[in-house]
Amino acid sequence: MSAEGLFAHLAGGASTVCRCWAVMRGDGVVLGFTDHDRDLSFEGIVFRADSGITARALAQSTGLAVDNSEAYGALRSDAISEADILAGRFDGADVRAWLVNWADPEARLLQFRGSLGELTRAGGAFTAELRGLSEPLNHAQGRIFLSGCSAVLGDARCRFDLAQPGYRVEVAASEPDGGAVFRLPALPEFEDRWFEKGRLSVLSGAAAGLWGSIKNDRLEAGGRSVELWQELRAPVAEGDLLRLEAGCDKRGETCRLKFQNFMNFRGFPHIPGEDWLTITPMKAARGKS
Repeated sequence: MSAEGLFAHLAGGASTVCRCWAVMRGDGVVLGFTDHDRDLSFEGIVFRADSGITARALAQSTGLAVDNSEAYGALRSDAISEADILAGRFDGADVRAWLVNWADPEARLLQFRGSLGELTRAGGAFTAELRGLSEPLNHAQGRIFLSGCSAVLGDARCRFDLAQPGYRVEVAASEPDGGAVFRLPALPEFEDRWFEKGRLSVLSGAAAGLWGSIKNDRLEAGGRSVELWQELRAPVAEGDLLRLEAGCDKRGETCRLKFQNFMNFRGFPHIPGEDWLTITPMKAARGKS
């Protein structure tokens, strides 16, 4: 990539430039778009010209203010579809934008890098907010001191291996009840409420790649009922493969007894509670003389 080559081209007066965008979703799918009238290719990505996608002016600053812009275009099943937006597949997707000499794509300049923010759709079209790399600085940082564990089960701080036997299972969906309740086989090797506060992931079908947090896990007559906190944003059909992972309620006792992982517990179980702050001194009762 040669920004100098692009600058030299722009200095010549007559320019042949266009804009290109690459969007990488959380599931690893990479899509390329350009406002040129023919497809371009670089960095192993094909930037399609028939997507109908364009962008507004990019606002950039030298401080820590968030660079921002918007992209908008038509909803298409082979590019950005309404179903994929509803399923959340583009939420937080990584975005890069270049100014490119379409006559020589090696002469280009990376103008923007960030993520997709809010997506709205109406009238067969969509509008996507683009947020710069300084956007995460607006989020709360640092460690919070609480009695419960602050790690996520299975992450780098927790270090628990969910792939070991007894902590997850794969099962076919048998009687999906909307997108939030699933009627499954009893799975007697797992106790009642074993998966509560865990994760349900969809491995096949229209909702493949989506997951939800488990609100309730109950053994019932003839089977098991698993309820999510929120409906999955794509339909799950009978026979689609699901993965259930054991739940953790963040308590030290659960970490010690259920997962045998207390050495990696990231909470403070002996920290004083709010009641301690409201305690007032009291004079001890004296015995009668």
